[in-house]
Amino acid sequence: MTTKEDQLNPAASAAVTPPIFISTSTLQSLITHKSLIHHLQSTLPTLSPTIHSPIRHAHQTSPSSSLLLMPSWSLSPSLPYVGIKLVTYYPNNSTLNLPGVQAIYMLFNSLIGQPLASIDATELTYYRTACVSALASFYLSREDSETLLMIGAGSLAPHLIRAHLSVRPGVKKVIIWNRTGEKARIMAEKMSNESDFLEVRFQSNGCNLEELVKEGDIISCATNSEIPLVKGVDLKAGTHLDLVGSFKNSMKECDDEAIRRGRVFVDNEAALTEAGELVGAFERGIITKDEIAGDLVGLIKGEKPKRKSSEEITVFKSVGSAVVDLLSAQLVYENYMKSGQ
Repeated sequence: MTTKEDQLNPAASAAVTPPIFISTSTLQSLITHKSLIHHLQSTLPTLSPTIHSPIRHAHQTSPSSSLLLMPSWSLSPSLPYVGIKLVTYYPNNSTLNLPGVQAIYMLFNSLIGQPLASIDATELTYYRTACVSALASFYLSREDSETLLMIGAGSLAPHLIRAHLSVRPGVKKVIIWNRTGEKARIMAEKMSNESDFLEVRFQSNGCNLEELVKEGDIISCATNSEIPLVKGVDLKAGTHLDLVGSFKNSMKECDDEAIRRGRVFVDNEAALTEAGELVGAFERGIITKDEIAGDLVGLIKGEKPKRKSSEEITVFKSVGSAVVDLLSAQLVYENYMKSGQ
Protein backbone atom coordinates (compact mmCIF):
# COMPACT_ATOMS: atom_id res chain seq x y z
CA MET A 1 0.00 0.00 0.00
CA THR A 2 1.21 3.51 -0.82
CA THR A 3 1.89 5.49 2.34
CA LYS A 4 1.63 9.22 2.88
CA GLU A 5 5.43 9.34 3.13
CA ASP A 6 5.76 7.56 -0.22
CA GLN A 7 3.44 9.97 -1.96
CA LEU A 8 5.21 13.01 -0.56
CA ASN A 9 8.74 11.69 -1.27
CA PRO A 10 9.90 12.38 -4.84
CA ALA A 11 12.20 9.35 -5.02
CA ALA A 12 9.57 6.97 -3.72
CA SER A 13 6.84 8.56 -5.80
CA ALA A 14 8.31 7.68 -9.19
CA ALA A 15 6.47 4.36 -9.38
CA VAL A 16 3.54 4.70 -7.00
CA THR A 17 -0.06 3.83 -7.67
CA PRO A 18 -2.49 6.15 -9.48
CA PRO A 19 -4.17 9.00 -7.57
CA ILE A 20 -6.80 8.07 -5.03
CA PHE A 21 -10.42 9.20 -5.19
CA ILE A 22 -12.02 10.54 -2.00
CA SER A 23 -15.81 10.42 -2.23
CA THR A 24 -18.32 12.43 -0.22
CA SER A 25 -18.96 9.58 2.22
CA THR A 26 -15.23 8.98 2.71
CA LEU A 27 -14.61 12.71 3.24
CA GLN A 28 -17.32 12.80 5.90
CA SER A 29 -15.50 10.04 7.76
CA LEU A 30 -12.20 11.92 7.69
CA ILE A 31 -13.09 15.39 9.02
CA THR A 32 -15.61 17.16 11.20
CA HIS A 33 -16.50 20.83 11.23
CA LYS A 34 -14.68 21.16 14.54
CA SER A 35 -11.51 19.48 13.25
CA LEU A 36 -11.43 21.63 10.11
CA ILE A 37 -12.02 24.83 12.09
CA HIS A 38 -9.10 23.92 14.35
CA HIS A 39 -6.92 23.09 11.32
CA LEU A 40 -7.66 26.42 9.63
CA GLN A 41 -7.14 28.32 12.87
CA SER A 42 -3.70 26.76 13.33
CA THR A 43 -2.48 26.77 9.70
CA LEU A 44 -3.86 29.94 8.09
CA PRO A 45 -1.50 32.35 9.92
CA THR A 46 1.64 30.30 9.27
CA LEU A 47 1.04 28.63 5.92
CA SER A 48 -1.05 31.15 3.98
CA PRO A 49 2.06 33.31 3.25
CA THR A 50 3.64 30.29 1.52
CA ILE A 51 0.66 29.71 -0.79
CA HIS A 52 0.50 31.20 -4.27
CA SER A 53 -3.09 31.81 -5.30
CA PRO A 54 -3.84 33.61 -8.60
CA ILE A 55 -7.15 35.37 -9.11
CA ARG A 56 -9.82 32.79 -9.79
CA HIS A 57 -11.06 32.27 -13.33
CA ALA A 58 -14.82 32.75 -13.69
CA HIS A 59 -16.60 31.96 -16.92
CA GLN A 60 -20.27 32.46 -17.72
CA THR A 61 -21.32 29.17 -19.34
CA SER A 62 -24.95 30.22 -19.81
CA PRO A 63 -27.11 33.17 -18.72
CA SER A 64 -27.66 31.45 -15.36
CA SER A 65 -24.60 29.23 -14.89
CA SER A 66 -20.88 29.68 -14.25
CA LEU A 67 -17.62 27.73 -14.23
CA LEU A 68 -14.96 28.72 -11.70
CA LEU A 69 -11.32 27.55 -11.60
CA MET A 70 -9.42 28.11 -8.37
CA PRO A 71 -5.70 27.12 -8.43
CA SER A 72 -3.12 27.36 -5.65
CA TRP A 73 0.25 25.89 -4.77
CA SER A 74 2.96 25.83 -2.12
CA LEU A 75 6.56 24.66 -2.04
CA SER A 76 6.72 24.70 1.74
CA PRO A 77 7.92 21.39 3.26
CA SER A 78 4.86 21.63 5.50
CA LEU A 79 2.53 21.99 2.51
CA PRO A 80 4.10 20.36 -0.59
CA TYR A 81 0.99 20.55 -2.76
CA VAL A 82 -0.48 21.99 -5.93
CA GLY A 83 -4.26 22.05 -6.01
CA ILE A 84 -7.05 23.24 -8.25
CA LYS A 85 -10.78 23.27 -7.65
CA LEU A 86 -13.17 23.17 -10.59
CA VAL A 87 -16.61 24.50 -9.64
CA THR A 88 -19.90 24.68 -11.48
CA TYR A 89 -22.60 27.09 -10.31
CA TYR A 90 -26.14 26.24 -11.45
CA PRO A 91 -28.58 28.13 -9.19
CA ASN A 92 -31.64 26.74 -10.99
CA ASN A 93 -30.72 23.24 -9.85
CA SER A 94 -32.85 23.78 -6.76
CA THR A 95 -35.92 23.12 -8.91
CA LEU A 96 -34.44 19.70 -9.71
CA ASN A 97 -33.56 19.00 -6.08
CA LEU A 98 -29.87 19.09 -7.01
CA PRO A 99 -27.02 21.13 -5.49
CA GLY A 100 -26.50 24.53 -7.07
CA VAL A 101 -22.74 24.28 -6.54
CA GLN A 102 -20.81 21.17 -7.55
CA ALA A 103 -17.05 20.72 -7.60
CA ILE A 104 -14.04 18.44 -7.91
CA TYR A 105 -10.64 19.08 -6.34
CA MET A 106 -7.36 17.81 -7.82
CA LEU A 107 -4.31 17.57 -5.55
CA PHE A 108 -0.73 17.14 -6.81
CA ASN A 109 2.71 16.77 -5.24
CA SER A 110 4.31 20.19 -5.73
CA LEU A 111 7.86 18.76 -5.77
CA ILE A 112 7.43 16.46 -8.78
CA GLY A 113 3.95 17.27 -10.09
CA GLN A 114 2.51 13.81 -9.43
CA PRO A 115 -1.30 13.59 -9.07
CA LEU A 116 -2.13 12.48 -5.54
CA ALA A 117 -5.88 12.65 -5.13
CA SER A 118 -9.19 13.60 -6.65
CA ILE A 119 -11.64 14.82 -4.00
CA ASP A 120 -15.39 15.25 -4.32
CA ALA A 121 -15.19 18.95 -3.61
CA THR A 122 -18.87 19.74 -3.54
CA GLU A 123 -18.87 18.49 0.04
CA LEU A 124 -15.38 19.91 0.65
CA THR A 125 -16.67 23.34 -0.39
CA TYR A 126 -19.59 23.08 2.03
CA TYR A 127 -17.23 22.16 4.87
CA ARG A 128 -14.63 24.84 4.19
CA THR A 129 -17.19 27.58 3.58
CA ALA A 130 -19.07 26.81 6.78
CA CYS A 131 -15.87 26.49 8.81
CA VAL A 132 -14.52 29.84 7.62
CA SER A 133 -17.79 31.47 8.70
CA ALA A 134 -17.74 29.72 12.06
CA LEU A 135 -14.08 30.57 12.66
CA ALA A 136 -14.88 34.24 12.07
CA SER A 137 -17.90 33.92 14.37
CA PHE A 138 -15.63 32.55 17.08
CA TYR A 139 -13.89 35.94 17.12
CA LEU A 140 -16.80 38.23 16.23
CA SER A 141 -20.08 36.89 17.63
CA ARG A 142 -21.00 37.31 21.29
CA GLU A 143 -20.04 34.36 23.47
CA ASP A 144 -23.49 34.47 25.06
CA SER A 145 -25.31 34.23 21.71
CA GLU A 146 -28.46 32.13 22.08
CA THR A 147 -30.33 32.43 18.76
CA LEU A 148 -28.98 31.54 15.33
CA LEU A 149 -31.02 32.60 12.30
CA MET A 150 -30.18 30.63 9.15
CA ILE A 151 -31.40 32.37 5.99
CA GLY A 152 -31.52 29.84 3.18
CA ALA A 153 -32.21 26.11 3.28
CA GLY A 154 -29.96 24.83 0.52
CA SER A 155 -27.23 22.20 0.79
CA LEU A 156 -24.81 24.57 2.54
CA ALA A 157 -27.22 25.56 5.32
CA PRO A 158 -26.86 22.41 7.52
CA HIS A 159 -23.09 22.78 7.38
CA LEU A 160 -23.28 26.41 8.45
CA ILE A 161 -25.57 25.50 11.33
CA ARG A 162 -23.32 22.66 12.53
CA ALA A 163 -20.18 24.78 12.22
CA HIS A 164 -21.66 27.79 14.03
CA LEU A 165 -22.97 25.59 16.83
CA SER A 166 -19.53 23.99 17.24
CA VAL A 167 -18.01 27.37 18.17
CA ARG A 168 -21.07 28.72 20.01
CA PRO A 169 -22.38 25.71 22.00
CA GLY A 170 -24.53 28.08 24.09
CA VAL A 171 -26.94 28.62 21.20
CA LYS A 172 -30.34 27.33 22.33
CA LYS A 173 -32.51 28.09 19.30
CA VAL A 174 -31.97 27.81 15.55
CA ILE A 175 -34.49 29.41 13.19
CA ILE A 176 -34.36 28.41 9.52
CA TRP A 177 -35.95 30.74 6.97
CA ASN A 178 -36.34 30.03 3.29
CA ARG A 179 -38.44 31.52 0.50
CA THR A 180 -39.96 28.05 0.16
CA GLY A 181 -41.14 27.49 3.70
CA GLU A 182 -41.53 23.74 3.27
CA LYS A 183 -37.78 23.33 2.64
CA ALA A 184 -37.04 25.19 5.86
CA ARG A 185 -39.56 23.06 7.77
CA ILE A 186 -38.08 19.78 6.50
CA MET A 187 -34.53 20.89 7.36
CA ALA A 188 -35.52 22.04 10.85
CA GLU A 189 -37.27 18.74 11.53
CA LYS A 190 -34.33 16.70 10.26
CA MET A 191 -31.70 18.61 12.23
CA SER A 192 -33.75 18.52 15.43
CA ASN A 193 -33.34 14.73 15.38
CA GLU A 194 -29.53 14.81 15.19
CA SER A 195 -27.97 13.46 18.36
CA ASP A 196 -25.58 16.41 18.73
CA PHE A 197 -28.44 18.92 18.87
CA LEU A 198 -31.01 17.37 21.19
CA GLU A 199 -30.74 20.40 23.50
CA VAL A 200 -31.26 22.87 20.65
CA ARG A 201 -34.74 24.00 19.60
CA PHE A 202 -35.20 24.17 15.82
CA GLN A 203 -37.99 26.08 14.13
CA SER A 204 -38.72 27.33 10.63
CA ASN A 205 -40.16 30.45 8.96
CA GLY A 206 -42.98 31.08 11.47
CA CYS A 207 -43.26 34.81 10.74
CA ASN A 208 -41.90 37.33 8.27
CA LEU A 209 -38.15 37.63 7.81
CA GLU A 210 -37.94 41.17 9.20
CA GLU A 211 -39.24 39.97 12.57
CA LEU A 212 -36.86 37.00 12.60
CA VAL A 213 -33.87 39.25 11.86
CA LYS A 214 -34.72 41.28 14.97
CA GLU A 215 -34.39 38.08 17.01
CA GLY A 216 -31.07 36.74 15.74
CA ASP A 217 -27.85 36.96 17.76
CA ILE A 218 -26.03 35.31 14.86
CA ILE A 219 -27.50 35.59 11.36
CA SER A 220 -26.00 33.44 8.63
CA CYS A 221 -27.07 33.95 4.99
CA ALA A 222 -26.47 31.41 2.24
CA THR A 223 -28.60 32.41 -0.75
CA ASN A 224 -28.17 33.53 -4.35
CA SER A 225 -30.36 36.58 -3.77
CA GLU A 226 -29.95 39.72 -5.82
CA ILE A 227 -32.38 41.57 -3.54
CA PRO A 228 -31.25 42.45 0.02
CA LEU A 229 -32.84 40.05 2.51
CA VAL A 230 -31.41 41.49 5.74
CA LYS A 231 -32.23 45.13 6.40
CA GLY A 232 -29.84 46.96 8.67
CA VAL A 233 -32.63 48.75 10.51
CA ASP A 234 -33.81 45.37 11.83
CA LEU A 235 -30.46 44.30 13.31
CA LYS A 236 -30.44 44.43 17.08
CA ALA A 237 -27.43 45.63 19.02
CA GLY A 238 -24.76 42.94 19.37
CA THR A 239 -25.76 40.92 16.30
CA HIS A 240 -23.16 39.14 14.18
CA LEU A 241 -24.09 38.99 10.48
CA ASP A 242 -22.45 36.27 8.37
CA LEU A 243 -22.80 36.76 4.59
CA VAL A 244 -21.89 33.75 2.48
CA GLY A 245 -23.96 33.63 -0.68
CA SER A 246 -22.82 36.42 -2.99
CA PHE A 247 -19.71 36.14 -5.12
CA LYS A 248 -20.47 38.60 -7.92
CA ASN A 249 -21.48 42.25 -8.02
CA SER A 250 -25.15 41.67 -8.85
CA MET A 251 -25.72 39.54 -5.74
CA LYS A 252 -26.46 40.92 -2.30
CA GLU A 253 -27.91 39.48 0.91
CA CYS A 254 -28.10 42.67 2.98
CA ASP A 255 -28.73 46.34 2.35
CA ASP A 256 -26.42 49.34 2.71
CA GLU A 257 -27.71 50.11 6.20
CA ALA A 258 -26.48 46.75 7.50
CA ILE A 259 -23.03 47.52 6.10
CA ARG A 260 -23.12 51.06 7.50
CA ARG A 261 -24.11 49.91 11.00
CA GLY A 262 -21.69 47.00 11.18
CA ARG A 263 -17.97 46.69 11.68
CA VAL A 264 -17.09 44.78 8.54
CA PHE A 265 -14.54 41.98 8.15
CA VAL A 266 -13.81 39.83 5.08
CA ASP A 267 -12.30 36.39 4.54
CA ASN A 268 -9.78 37.82 2.07
CA GLU A 269 -9.29 40.91 -0.06
CA ALA A 270 -11.06 39.38 -3.07
CA ALA A 271 -14.32 40.16 -1.26
CA LEU A 272 -13.65 43.86 -1.84
CA THR A 273 -14.11 43.43 -5.60
CA GLU A 274 -16.43 40.40 -5.78
CA ALA A 275 -19.06 40.79 -3.05
CA GLY A 276 -22.11 42.70 -4.27
CA GLU A 277 -22.89 44.02 -0.79
CA LEU A 278 -19.45 45.65 -0.50
CA VAL A 279 -18.93 46.77 -4.10
CA GLY A 280 -22.27 48.57 -4.05
CA ALA A 281 -21.57 50.13 -0.66
CA PHE A 282 -18.21 51.44 -1.92
CA GLU A 283 -19.80 52.88 -5.07
CA ARG A 284 -22.51 54.66 -3.09
CA GLY A 285 -20.09 56.04 -0.50
CA ILE A 286 -21.60 54.09 2.41
CA ILE A 287 -18.12 53.00 3.49
CA THR A 288 -14.65 53.04 1.97
CA LYS A 289 -12.25 50.14 1.48
CA ASP A 290 -10.07 51.66 4.20
CA GLU A 291 -12.95 51.22 6.65
CA ILE A 292 -12.97 47.42 6.27
CA ALA A 293 -11.82 46.33 9.72
CA GLY A 294 -9.68 43.36 8.69
CA ASP A 295 -9.56 39.83 7.31
CA LEU A 296 -9.74 36.34 8.78
CA VAL A 297 -5.98 35.84 9.13
CA GLY A 298 -5.73 39.16 10.95
CA LEU A 299 -8.49 38.08 13.33
CA ILE A 300 -6.71 34.81 14.12
CA LYS A 301 -3.37 36.57 14.63
CA GLY A 302 -4.98 39.23 16.83
CA GLU A 303 -3.81 42.07 14.60
CA LYS A 304 -7.22 43.72 14.80
CA PRO A 305 -9.56 43.96 17.79
CA LYS A 306 -12.31 41.39 17.47
CA ARG A 307 -15.61 42.34 19.08
CA LYS A 308 -15.24 45.67 20.89
CA SER A 309 -18.42 45.49 22.98
CA SER A 310 -21.57 43.47 23.52
CA GLU A 311 -23.52 46.18 21.66
CA GLU A 312 -21.40 46.27 18.52
CA ILE A 313 -22.82 44.87 15.27
CA THR A 314 -20.25 42.83 13.34
CA VAL A 315 -20.40 41.72 9.71
CA PHE A 316 -18.30 39.00 8.06
CA LYS A 317 -18.38 38.66 4.28
CA SER A 318 -16.75 35.64 2.64
CA VAL A 319 -16.30 34.82 -1.03
CA GLY A 320 -14.02 31.80 -0.65
CA SER A 321 -10.39 31.35 -1.56
CA ALA A 322 -8.08 28.80 -3.12
CA VAL A 323 -5.85 29.14 -0.03
CA VAL A 324 -8.53 27.69 2.22
CA ASP A 325 -9.33 25.05 -0.40
CA LEU A 326 -5.72 23.86 -0.39
CA LEU A 327 -5.50 23.74 3.41
CA SER A 328 -8.83 21.88 3.61
CA ALA A 329 -7.73 19.39 0.95
CA GLN A 330 -4.49 18.92 2.89
CA LEU A 331 -6.39 17.86 6.01
CA VAL A 332 -8.65 15.49 4.06
CA TYR A 333 -5.80 13.89 2.12
CA GLU A 334 -3.40 13.51 5.04
CA ASN A 335 -6.14 12.08 7.27
CA TYR A 336 -6.96 9.62 4.49
CA MET A 337 -3.35 8.49 4.26
CA LYS A 338 -3.13 8.10 8.04
CA SER A 339 -6.33 6.06 8.09
CA GLY A 340 -4.89 3.34 5.87
CA GLN A 341 -8.03 3.14 3.74
